[in-house]
Amino acid sequence: MSTAPSQLAIEVDTVGASPGGGAPTPARRVISTLRRSPAVVLSVAYIVAVVLLAALAPVLASITGWGPYTYDPEAINADLGGIPIGPLGGISAEHWFGVEPQNGRDIFARIAQGAQVSLLIAVSATLVTTVVGVVLGMVAGFYGGWADQVISRVMDFLMAFPALIFMIALLSALPAGNRPALLVIVLSIFGWPYVARVIRGQTMSLKNREFVEAARASGAGNWRIVSREVLPNLRGTIIVLATLAVPGYIGTEAGLSFLGVGVMPPTPSWGQMIASAVGWYTVDPMFFLIPGTFLFLTVLSFTVFGDHLQKALDAGDAA
Repeated sequence: MSTAPSQLAIEVDTVGASPGGGAPTPARRVISTLRRSPAVVLSVAYIVAVVLLAALAPVLASITGWGPYTYDPEAINADLGGIPIGPLGGISAEHWFGVEPQNGRDIFARIAQGAQVSLLIAVSATLVTTVVGVVLGMVAGFYGGWADQVISRVMDFLMAFPALIFMIALLSALPAGNRPALLVIVLSIFGWPYVARVIRGQTMSLKNREFVEAARASGAGNWRIVSREVLPNLRGTIIVLATLAVPGYIGTEAGLSFLGVGVMPPTPSWGQMIASAVGWYTVDPMFFLIPGTFLFLTVLSFTVFGDHLQKALDAGDAA
């Protein structure tokens, strides 16, 4: 009986320890914090489901037998103006999410293909804006002087524009060919200054810290200081900015497609589907509800995950 207290103490000391027996790593602490939140678990599960839906869109189309561009005239009632046959917009074992009015295209296939398009555009724009914003923000914040003046003035110039209006104007004037690539370019042009502004401020704070001064005193060059001392301390900020940028770009792409200047038909897009459904919501509400729900839940899931990730990283830094 005398050994019980010491055994209990050992068990308490090992809770949260890494497999090697040491203290838990920052990454493990962040993951452990995120796993304790039901909202994060549900958000991650939904994000994984949407990513799988997008990645497996061609496979799922072959399984169901209906592609995103295939018409099914037998699934609609031509005498009633093309209303889908059956309840809830024609939902059946053959068409899992029903069909589009007038043409009978399978909504499930178009949702899956639309997820692929939206995620491809959002992730690509996030990668471009993150890389450009981090590089220029670090240059402006670390070197200062004329480099900071030039980059800061460019950032101010782009951030002063009403971005959505100029995106609509640019996309309206550009040719319709290869629209996803054009969307990535336009989103990146107006998106990188917001990343660069945050990174610039963080870099200006970090370059005066003791560990940077110690590296400089030891003879390390600017490149070594930036890559070995400053950049690793910006990882948390970069991850959070990228995570929160994805839902913003998904929503922006959907909005531009809704307005008719984003992804062009017949390529599926959730925003484009919602725009097509506006005239049918009184007689076929599922045509509007299904893409709207997917868009809402996707943006919400990424936002919830990014918000909790930021809190977990801040808590880890404080610890």
